[in-house]
Amino acid sequence: MTMRPALPLRLMLALRRWWRDDVLELAKEWRWSFLPPLMIYMAAGISGLTGIAGTFFVKEYLDLSAAFLAALGFWAGIPWALKMPLGHLVDLFWRRKALFVWLGAALIAASLLIMIGLTTDREAMAALWPVSYWYVLSTLLAPLGYVLQDVVADAMTVEAVPTRDERGEPLPEAQIKLMHTTLQTLGRIAILGGGVLVSLANVLVFSGTEQLTAAQKAPLYARVYALALVIPLVSVSGVLMAAWMRRQARRRHLRRGLDPALWNEASVEAPAPNWPLLWGSLFFVAFTVTMGLLDFPGNQEVIFVGSMAVILFLMRRLMNELTPLARRTLAGTALVIFVFRATPTAGPGLTWWMIDVLGFDQSFLARLSLIGSVLTLAGLFIFRRFMAERSILDIVVILSVIGSLLSLPYLGMYHGLHEWTSRMTHGVIDARFIALVNTAVESPLGQVSMVPMLAWIAHSAPPHLKATFFAVMASFTNLALSAAELGTKYLNTIFVVTREVRAPDGTVLVPADYSQLGMLLTAVIAIGLIAPLATVWYVRSSTRLQAQ
Repeated sequence: MTMRPALPLRLMLALRRWWRDDVLELAKEWRWSFLPPLMIYMAAGISGLTGIAGTFFVKEYLDLSAAFLAALGFWAGIPWALKMPLGHLVDLFWRRKALFVWLGAALIAASLLIMIGLTTDREAMAALWPVSYWYVLSTLLAPLGYVLQDVVADAMTVEAVPTRDERGEPLPEAQIKLMHTTLQTLGRIAILGGGVLVSLANVLVFSGTEQLTAAQKAPLYARVYALALVIPLVSVSGVLMAAWMRRQARRRHLRRGLDPALWNEASVEAPAPNWPLLWGSLFFVAFTVTMGLLDFPGNQEVIFVGSMAVILFLMRRLMNELTPLARRTLAGTALVIFVFRATPTAGPGLTWWMIDVLGFDQSFLARLSLIGSVLTLAGLFIFRRFMAERSILDIVVILSVIGSLLSLPYLGMYHGLHEWTSRMTHGVIDARFIALVNTAVESPLGQVSMVPMLAWIAHSAPPHLKATFFAVMASFTNLALSAAELGTKYLNTIFVVTREVRAPDGTVLVPADYSQLGMLLTAVIAIGLIAPLATVWYVRSSTRLQAQ
């Protein structure tokens, strides 16, 4: 009989195996050509730098309801549903794709400059246009910029992976596939790493602000927005570095006497324009803008339904390329992912309550964000095998249950849980302690749903329609986030939550009212649990019936 190693030894061996297979493997596959797209991805990760400053600016200076902010989130999410036509445009102008990054950087910079103006000289900005209008414009410009840069970064990952060695010989297909996998993993790490830097910066900026007045905090908000101007600089630096690397690669190939055509295989001839796609996208953009400007009743719903109809039509056409079994699997999985991502949230009202009632200031929220970012990055490594070995349906079930359980502490604190725990533990387990523990447990799960979803999209694509399929499915899953914003708006219309709004002289213009927040949280938890589980049950039941 062979004896099992002792528990400490088994743990040590498991840790060693994890370090070898999940960490060192990534380092061994590193290529300097990966750096340019990773810089653009990191810029996207840094985009969260203004999150805390923006939350407090809106709360302290703008009289905007939670329902309005949820509706604004819907409009800000619309550009992400346009990744498909934008991806086609990048293909058409492949040799000039860097221009899209420059344009995106300009839009991001314009958004930040507007907020710098609002936080430094709000009166002068208000003399030109209402402050709320400036804020809406800033909120809508930024996602346009990030979408443009994200599409290019995705395209750059294609040319970042070499297909030939230094001698011009083709690399093995298995090695190329491994490098693609490594690059995509590093892309997620770059985004999350940017989030860690953001959280650390917020901790440093907002340290010691607990006793400052709203007027004294305004310069800090301006400093954060000014610091955020590094975002477009990082992304532009990525495309400049890519251009320099291409020139260096060409010179090395020419010095070796190799065929010049081999130095940049990704620079292929532009494909023929897909005019139905482009004209349809142009119509969609014009329709969306017109509906928004006219403020038509139910315009968001009409835009959502129109977008969904277009994407479902394209999905149906793509599904014709699959076998009947593959079509059923794809349809069921897509439905589950959509419902899971479309579940509503509590909206900004929960954050307002934590600020006003629980006393969470900028400094503490920054520390929460830092803990969440670090643990989310760690979760990418900790749950790597779990994500690879479980089906997407199992993952949705597990995350729905865990997510609902982790929402209960906030509902409990609304009803006084933190007051009871503080009394029982002599102040140790208070509201901040509960929030810290909850964030620590919840944060690593953030990537557990994202990575398998991306892998599922990539693996389900027909070989000859991979790029188009990925774009359509990505648009479909992004549209689910717009559905979540609509749901959040509806819930905040039913359960109204208002925070206190004061005039510059301190007069209370709108009193705080969090009396319906408990019912709002209960509804969000119930929907977040029941909707995904019911969808998974329906899909699995339908699959079994069709198999019979």
